[in-house]
Amino acid sequence: MMTKKGMGLGDLQTVALILGVAVIAIGIVANILTGLQADQTANSAAYNVTTDGLSSMTTMGSYIPTIALVVASAIIIGVLVKSFFFNK
Repeated sequence: MMTKKGMGLGDLQTVALILGVAVIAIGIVANILTGLQADQTANSAAYNVTTDGLSSMTTMGSYIPTIALVVASAIIIGVLVKSFFFNK
């Protein structure tokens, strides 16, 4: 995985797998919350909690592309730094 010299292209597969699992988990939790909300009375405490949960899943899901961009940028910078400064 990570060496003392930074991240490499080999780390991209692991990061992509982790992001994929996160996206699937968010989708499954949102699906469960939608199913729970369908069985509840409108404006009850349970309905409001599931509404907040769905809102949270939407917010978390909206950050996935930003996280992916930051991680990909870190890997690219790591590859560049490794190639310029640790070129032995």
